[in-house]
Amino acid sequence: MTSLPDPIAVTGTAPTASKTATAAENLPKRILVALDASDHADRALTEALRLAGAADGTITGIHAYAARLHDRRFKQMEGGLPDRYRTEDGIEHQRAVHDSLITRGLGIISDSYHDTAAAACAATGVAYGRLSPEGKNYRQIVEAVAAGGFDLLALGAQGLGAVPGAGIGTVCERVARRVTIDLLVIRDAGRALGDGPLVAAIDGSARGFGALTTALALGRSLSVPVHVVAAYDPYFHYVAFNRIAGVLSDEAGKVFRFKEQEKLHEEIIDDGLAKIYRSHLALAERIAEEDGVAVTTELLDGKPHVAIAAYLAKTGASLLLIGRTGIHADAGLDIGGNAENLLRSAPCHVWLGASAFVPPLDALAEETIRWTEEADAKLDRVPDMARGMVRLAVQRFAQESGHTVITCDLIDQATRKLCPHFGGNARREAPVIWSPEAEALAGTDGDASAVAAIRLRSEKRARRDGADRVMPGHVRPFLEARAPARWSAAALARLARVPEMVRDTVRQSAEAEATETAVAEITPALLETVIAASRQMMERTMQSGGHPTLLPEGD
Repeated sequence: MTSLPDPIAVTGTAPTASKTATAAENLPKRILVALDASDHADRALTEALRLAGAADGTITGIHAYAARLHDRRFKQMEGGLPDRYRTEDGIEHQRAVHDSLITRGLGIISDSYHDTAAAACAATGVAYGRLSPEGKNYRQIVEAVAAGGFDLLALGAQGLGAVPGAGIGTVCERVARRVTIDLLVIRDAGRALGDGPLVAAIDGSARGFGALTTALALGRSLSVPVHVVAAYDPYFHYVAFNRIAGVLSDEAGKVFRFKEQEKLHEEIIDDGLAKIYRSHLALAERIAEEDGVAVTTELLDGKPHVAIAAYLAKTGASLLLIGRTGIHADAGLDIGGNAENLLRSAPCHVWLGASAFVPPLDALAEETIRWTEEADAKLDRVPDMARGMVRLAVQRFAQESGHTVITCDLIDQATRKLCPHFGGNARREAPVIWSPEAEALAGTDGDASAVAAIRLRSEKRARRDGADRVMPGHVRPFLEARAPARWSAAALARLARVPEMVRDTVRQSAEAEATETAVAEITPALLETVIAASRQMMERTMQSGGHPTLLPEGD
């Protein structure tokens, strides 16, 4: 018996459905909301109220405060206060103010957060519960989730320290890696779920289809259009083989059977994977039709997280739903690469799905179809990156053809259907010609490896389009995927000397500044500029009566 394409269905870390459910059944009923009075947290509560109201559910608010951490940090920083505060009376006054904050103030603040949330729930008839643990905020949230009883955690991508362009904060990032239930991350405090279409990204995995069923339920509940996308990268292998070819000797190339391997990847990926992903979309349409929801589907090519992010921007999506792990996950993976990248880059809210759904067609094939040893051995020759998806596609082909045993001949039949050019003579490709405009656009600045990869991907896109030369339109999609600014070693060392309580905020501000100014590397000079601006803001806070955390002066 073959294994499921997604290991979660084997490990049982998330529920697996065998048939589609009603919208209410697929909506979360017990929702945990992280509160901190930030705009993002307020939006999380608002959206949780809508979901709980539709599912006759409940909401529990959680706000953690680290009293001991604040107390320790204050004592460490007393010596860094400006001279006017370092008198006997000044120090004692600051200690009294701070002690009052720690002993009573933090609890009062937490209660006020809960009171506001409870009033909002009461106004809509939703039951509300309170959690106010003391300790590191992300850890307390994770422990509350681990204690059980919740279907969904809703929290803001950023909190009170939000800065433009910062993406996600460290609390969100740490929580996203550790929770084992569905997670709704609010990325834009000014947008509601349903302000644009819901987009479900699938890859054939059980969690991908689980995200789809949630999207269908939300779409019906909110009366919002649902889009379904599948993305695959036909360019990676072209880059990889061209780079490998530069380091293999002729003898090594023969041992590795390099040309045969290259041709196998070319045909499996260019022809087969596109059809496999189209079959995922066709299955998604069938599931949606059974649920009574009309969906828009689209197959995307390119680096999956980049292609999906571009689609979200193009369609004005309000929510992306994606499995927290995908088709290539192993049992110990906390979050998939595409899910993690989209959590950072998506221009809309993100729903990381933990629940699994095995479509009836795949479930039936899994239970009724077996593979011969020869067929299993034949499948082992398929490239690793495609093997799981090819297995799934062959099982579907066998099930649709009425077979219960997969043989080598049946694999060949499925291969001819998926990859009609497989087995033919390898085509000889003429050298790629670059137009002057494309050459100028690709440029030579920046990391040499990244530039080379962009050029190879552009060449591959031109070949796939049947173009006789590389034009600017073949280059632009890959320029948009350039990596964010990197940190120099000296800048990282300087960042390490920033007090821990504000280090993350300074880091995010520096990265945002680098993005806005199109700087490829964060240098000590850029970081000092950001620190100086942060220090000025904190000094203004002190003058107005606040209690700041001072940044150290530069060396």
